[in-house]
Amino acid sequence: MEALLLAGGKAERLGEAAQGLPKPLVPVAGFPLAEYTVARLVDAGVTRVLVACRAGQEDAFVNALGGLGAEVQPVGEPEPLGRGGGLRLAASHRAESGPVLALNGDELLDVDFRALVGEHERSGAAATIVCAQVRSPFGVVDLEEDGRVSGFREAPLLDDWVNSGVYVLGEEALSRLPERGDHEQSTFPDLAAEGKLRGYRHTGVWLTVNTPKDLRRAEEWMGEHPEWRPRRVNT
Repeated sequence: MEALLLAGGKAERLGEAAQGLPKPLVPVAGFPLAEYTVARLVDAGVTRVLVACRAGQEDAFVNALGGLGAEVQPVGEPEPLGRGGGLRLAASHRAESGPVLALNGDELLDVDFRALVGEHERSGAAATIVCAQVRSPFGVVDLEEDGRVSGFREAPLLDDWVNSGVYVLGEEALSRLPERGDHEQSTFPDLAAEGKLRGYRHTGVWLTVNTPKDLRRAEEWMGEHPEWRPRRVNT
């Protein structure tokens, strides 16, 4: 099984904490952020990871992510193509056909990839997106219709589901990815309007790393969960 890893992020919001590295290679608890993801993909049976990165960064990804049990094939973009364009370019280097996992290289989730792919195949959808819930960044006031305050909730889990940036893409979805631009603003809305897009609810771990605060939180979480540490199978 193959996977597509989006890794073109510049880490601008991380500032100096990024150490000049592409965001997926920023270290978290001693390991590049994307190394955790690749290790989990290998555990799920993925043997080849196509990394959509910026041109000139190919060797950095091979050096950082090699030795985990999967072939790492970087696909450098000669110019910025957007996330959808990056996925399309990386997918053009696939050696297999059929559904493929695609995910952001700068997020950490404990999604069961095997179960996700299995659910996608059973549904017959063109694409499946992993959806998660997020907590409000603010405390919430429970306000009744008559204006009475009945209580307070500190950073509650919101009812809405959001796209976590992990997908299974079938052949139709791959063929409809834009050559430039964002698939979440084109391909996915079109598939949804046609009833061809499915959601997979994920209630486990989802750590995003966009800011220095996010990075500190991820460092703390990884320090408390040594079982997430990647295992190298060869050098």
